[in-house]
Amino acid sequence: MSSYRELLAQREKLEQQIEEAKSLEYAHVLNEIRQKMADYGITLAELGGGRAKGLKVGRPRAGVAPKYRDPISGSTWSGRGKPPRWIAGQDRAKYLIQP
Repeated sequence: MSSYRELLAQREKLEQQIEEAKSLEYAHVLNEIRQKMADYGITLAELGGGRAKGLKVGRPRAGVAPKYRDPISGSTWSGRGKPPRWIAGQDRAKYLIQP
């Protein structure tokens, strides 16, 4: 039976061999993928593995209607996120936009 240290040494050698094999095969696999993408006209957006330049991925988001208005500046706030300075720490009822 192998000792603990011998097994650790074997594992280290195997990990090195795995990394070497991966490095050697990486370029070949990458070229294959690029070639197939070119042959079939596949885009990064279709793969879902990131964003292509200038292309938004995901569902469109609708804007939220403002709920509060500053009577002095006319600025509005939806009530979501960090409150702006003009309403922070104040009674929000007086800033409500009436429907």
